[in-house]
Amino acid sequence: MRNLLAKKIMDIQPSGIRKFFDVANEMEDVISLGVGEPDFDTPWRIREEGIFSLERGKTFYTSNAGLKELRQEICNYLERKIHVSYDPIKETLITVGGSEAIDVGLRCMLDPGDEVLIPQPSYVSYLPCTIMADGVPVIVPLQYENEFKLTAEDLEKYTTPKTKILIMPFPNNPTGSIMTKEDLEPIAEFVKEHDLYVMSDEIYSELTYKTEHVSIASLPGMRERTLVINGFSKGFAMTGWRLGYCCGPEELIGQMTKLHQFAIMCAPTNSQYAAVEGLKNCGDEVEEMRKSYDQRRRFLMHEFERMGLDCFEPFGAFYVFPSIQKFNMTSEEFATRLLNEEKVAVVPGTAFGECGEGFLRISYAYSLEDLKEALDRLESFIQKLRNERV
Repeated sequence: MRNLLAKKIMDIQPSGIRKFFDVANEMEDVISLGVGEPDFDTPWRIREEGIFSLERGKTFYTSNAGLKELRQEICNYLERKIHVSYDPIKETLITVGGSEAIDVGLRCMLDPGDEVLIPQPSYVSYLPCTIMADGVPVIVPLQYENEFKLTAEDLEKYTTPKTKILIMPFPNNPTGSIMTKEDLEPIAEFVKEHDLYVMSDEIYSELTYKTEHVSIASLPGMRERTLVINGFSKGFAMTGWRLGYCCGPEELIGQMTKLHQFAIMCAPTNSQYAAVEGLKNCGDEVEEMRKSYDQRRRFLMHEFERMGLDCFEPFGAFYVFPSIQKFNMTSEEFATRLLNEEKVAVVPGTAFGECGEGFLRISYAYSLEDLKEALDRLESFIQKLRNERV
């Protein structure tokens, strides 16, 4: 019997995040600081609209591209937030989470052998989605000394005549790093100079704490070169609703809609009706969640400094990325011992790329009570490690 499975899927490693938490889920009294999911309930008005849409029998397929009203509200939202105008009919597609937009976008843009620049540490899906689209992933390591920002000098080292796409994962998961307008301007010039396209994953755009989020699509000459990907999971606390979207050049969105039509048909209908309400009327709730995350972020940074744990100050998403290099352990060794000895679950930095070695991802999408207890346990573990070295 011939081999059932394709070689390229067999060669892809499972997510390092899930592998680690399968172990944690079997243990009692574990405090998990690892899941990248808001701890808030979806705002009531969004939930109510979802319920109401079901009560009205709004359970049929929408158009492949999504509800026209939702696409219009998304375009209104992006014009307010990133100051870029899109056509809701020709340049906007509603997807099943931002992850589908990443997958479909890469499959519609890549021919076999095209190279994709993937800054790391970053979200785990970019690399496997590139491989499954027959592209060649090229890792661009980001540096702690530069607060894990991307520079044109970084890109210069890894760009070749085969390079086609640059993925921009900011605000960044797992580091919390952001890119300001001043940071983005040389990147945009590099992209135009080398005739590249950008896939800008802006799923954490609502969660910035120093300056407002800036999209690379808003810079001169970049709108026509950029696919903007966003969604409702993080900022609107709608992870389980599975709703995302993308906006970009008409020719690209048209082909993505065609592939989406064959593979998915349309995003969940009641989620789409609920999201309209979220965009129209839930800005205050989103801001309250952002303020709460910021409070927790500042608490973690204060505690890390007090216990002598090195960490640059992140200004985006809901993660911190402390360094554990001084303890002469790998990220996985540190995280495994912390779980087994103190029952605190965090994610090894290597789950997000090899250049994540020596770091941990800690999520602060948890209550202050849980964070305080987890940090007490972490401090106890660090003291134990210091005593072992004496």
